[in-house]
Amino acid sequence: MEIIFKDKDLEELIAAGKNKHYKKIVKDNVLMNGLIRAYTTLLFAKDIIEVQNISFLHYERLKHDYTGISSIRIVQNRVERLLFTENENKIEITLLKLDTTHYGNKK
Repeated sequence: MEIIFKDKDLEELIAAGKNKHYKKIVKDNVLMNGLIRAYTTLLFAKDIIEVQNISFLHYERLKHDYTGISSIRIVQNRVERLLFTENENKIEITLLKLDTTHYGNKK
């Protein structure tokens, strides 16, 4: 699928493995490897249905404040998710969300 980045810092992070705005992510090797794996999976998927069928991504369409946005999990047992909008055979990656309150992890 075609992937378009709205966040150029995130694009640099995935392409080069470093970015000054995502310093905490660069230091976390597990998160970086998961991000690259998730991006590669999206890139080589034929369509969004193929992404939905890949269980480790935990694809979901979001509701409420994020209506119209979909997400995939970057790393198992972690709360970081990659948010994107989807069109016909095209995905626009909007941002990487680090949300510690997702899935009931209330702190």
